[in-house]
Amino acid sequence: MIIKSGIFEKFEGVICAVSTRMGGVSKEPFGMNLSYKVGDEEETVKRNRYLFFSRVGISEKNIVTQNQTHSANITYCENPEHLQDNDGIYTPVKNLFLSVTIADCIPVFIYCSDKKIVAAVHSGWKGTANEITSKMINELKTKYSVNPKSIYCYIGPGISVKHYEIGKDIINNFSEESLEFRDDKIFLDLKKEIFSQLTDSEIPEANIEVSDYCTFERFDLFHSYRRDGTQSGRMMGVIGMI
Repeated sequence: MIIKSGIFEKFEGVICAVSTRMGGVSKEPFGMNLSYKVGDEEETVKRNRYLFFSRVGISEKNIVTQNQTHSANITYCENPEHLQDNDGIYTPVKNLFLSVTIADCIPVFIYCSDKKIVAAVHSGWKGTANEITSKMINELKTKYSVNPKSIYCYIGPGISVKHYEIGKDIINNFSEESLEFRDDKIFLDLKKEIFSQLTDSEIPEANIEVSDYCTFERFDLFHSYRRDGTQSGRMMGVIGMI
């Protein structure tokens, strides 16, 4: 099974897809795992990636990958490569697909319809606190003079506020609207916080799609590090233009 966004469907040539834990060849608990860093066998990960990219209709030879470190670092790309210490990518190059690995943190996929640019962002609590999504939008507006009304975004599957408890030491990094207080515990709505960063960047609400999927809740569909710990695989999301 592959998750696709509806927000990009009206744009011919834009491909965006997110894998699930279903349809892979790895032994359980990994299933459809697309990460080499979780203890899964290298050959099965290669096979899983081949299956995912084939189903999406793209070649792994045209993929940009990242060693995600919960940073606010973003990089412009023109060629397939593996980036170190990076959590955001953007490109105007066709047939180059930008990837984000996922296991609770929120993937954000961006398309600028006026300038024909795509971007992918990995935003956990640290990246969200450091406003990596806002930084990406500002980079596109500054470098390319992108009209924010031409920017379309998909906030993809990730952990929901119901299951994302945080400590008191980090609550000052987030707006009150994104926090919930229950049973003397504090919970963070990452998707709502990222949505606010996008609207604060002048992107119309109608241009933003937010996935209802919670990676923690849907054991049948998704890997979740917070739920499964070291037994968790990783999904992958990609965006690009053909």
